[in-house]
Amino acid sequence: MPVFFILLLISYLLGNIYIFVRGLQALGHLSIVFKWIFGLSFWIGALLLFSTFVFRGFRQLPFSLGHTLFQIGAGWLVFTLYMVIFLLCTDLIKVFNNSFQHGFIISLLLTITLLVYGNIRYKHPDKQVINITVNKPLVNTDKLTIVAVSDWHLGLGLTKKKLKRDVDFINAQNPDIIIIGGDLIDNSILPVIDQEMDKELNRLHATMGIYMAPGNHEYISGIEACTDLLHKTQVQLLKDSIVTLPCGLQIIGRDDKYNTNRLSINDLAKLTDKSRPVILIDHQPYGLDEVEATGAVDLQFSGHTHDGQVFPLSLLTSYLFDISYGYEKRNNTNFYVSSGFSLWGPPFRIGTRSEIVVFECSFIEK
Repeated sequence: MPVFFILLLISYLLGNIYIFVRGLQALGHLSIVFKWIFGLSFWIGALLLFSTFVFRGFRQLPFSLGHTLFQIGAGWLVFTLYMVIFLLCTDLIKVFNNSFQHGFIISLLLTITLLVYGNIRYKHPDKQVINITVNKPLVNTDKLTIVAVSDWHLGLGLTKKKLKRDVDFINAQNPDIIIIGGDLIDNSILPVIDQEMDKELNRLHATMGIYMAPGNHEYISGIEACTDLLHKTQVQLLKDSIVTLPCGLQIIGRDDKYNTNRLSINDLAKLTDKSRPVILIDHQPYGLDEVEATGAVDLQFSGHTHDGQVFPLSLLTSYLFDISYGYEKRNNTNFYVSSGFSLWGPPFRIGTRSEIVVFECSFIEK
């Protein structure tokens, strides 16, 4: 993993050098003062990315300023990606057509247009409705509406106003149960505490409860601090544990893969009653064949992948994960990997979607 981040860092810096040089060439007719202003502004934007990690545990900045700097710094990642792609395309065109002009300006306009579109897509999440039939009975009911969300990433990247809209969107589905597939918190829990986001989480309403499994970001931001925060809310954190509801539904919350000492799925499955329905919440969608082989799990809900968040990174997640996004049924086990309710870092959805998932579940005797 460190090798991956080193390569990503090198690629990011090389990409920005390429954009900067092409920018200076495009501004060749302007004064040296304007070029200095361009250069200073450009590298401040590019280097803000690193400040989002270096200062994530500090409270010196007001939230509004921290949020703005975070959005610019994280957003610069995607800006760099698309500027490099478009510049390479325009430079290739110029190789075959020397009269082609204004490649930098065209690339910049295309990138800005794409980022505006991506930001709008992020701010307006979709609702995916999945109908599932489970061949196991419940007590006193045969239908449940389960709303599932993952990768909310509360922190500097998400305002309390946006969180309020998200909570309203979930509550509007009238869920019997809400499940959260991990990464509720982003890189630091401090903005969540300072903005009292737990009060918004306490507005979530589900008649049979709200259940969550931890994700890797709960560990990155401090699992103990996250646990303490959740104790102030209605959200019940399940770490390698099972809750059995009065209707007989069993919900397993598996600890995240980040914890190398977590229980195996076989050990967790042995603690369930296989004659009753079982839902598994496991943040990272690995080992799906093992889950299917237990014969106990009727529905697994995961997140983590974000479906790549922006194209063409979605091609990478499709390669890395058995299921990187969407619904699939294997024998009697239903799998759903969500693209996430919110985002890590850059506030854009390009070629992917932000979503909540509404499982309309029917339970019948075999």
